[in-house]
Amino acid sequence: MPVIAPLPMEEIDAESRARIAAGQATGMYSQTLPLQVMARAPAALRAMDEGYKAMFRRSLLDDRLRELLRIRSAQLNGCGPCSQSRKETDVAESDVACLIDPDAGSYSRRERLALQFLVRLCTEPDAITPATYVELAEAFSVAEIVELGWTCAQTMAGHRFMHTLDLLGDGEAVLG
Repeated sequence: MPVIAPLPMEEIDAESRARIAAGQATGMYSQTLPLQVMARAPAALRAMDEGYKAMFRRSLLDDRLRELLRIRSAQLNGCGPCSQSRKETDVAESDVACLIDPDAGSYSRRERLALQFLVRLCTEPDAITPATYVELAEAFSVAEIVELGWTCAQTMAGHRFMHTLDLLGDGEAVLG
C-alpha cells in the first residue's frame, strides 16, 4: 500500500476519472495506482495530465527514445510501477535490460547520448558542461536538446516523488 492511500476509482471526481480513462485509451497511462494517489489533489492530477499530454506522441524526440528515457529514469529514481510498465512496443525487454550500460545495447548514437545525459542529470548534474551540449548538438537540434532536458527533468522529478510514496510497498498507508 502506498504511503498515501489511493482513492478507489468510484470516489475520484468525474473530471479526473475522465482524464485517467482517456489516458488509458491512448496508452499514455498503463496503470492507475499513481493516478489514484494524485487524484487526491485534482489540480495536481490535471497539471500532470496536461503536461504529459502536451508531449505524449507529439515530441520532437521519437517515441522509442522517450520510452527508453522514461524507463531508465524510473530505474534510477526508484519508481517501481514505471520501471515495470511499457508504453511502446518497439522497446524490447532486451533493450530495457541493457539500460544500465547503454554502450552494451544496440542503441543508436542519439539514444546513447540521451541516456548518458539522463544519467548525468540524475546522478552528477555538475558533470553536465557546455561540452556536453556541444556533443548533444552533433546528434540533436537545439529544440530537441531543450525537449530532451525537459523530458529528463520531468520524468526524474515525477519518479522521485513516486518513489517516496512507496507505491508497491506492502505496509499500511499513513495518510488518506
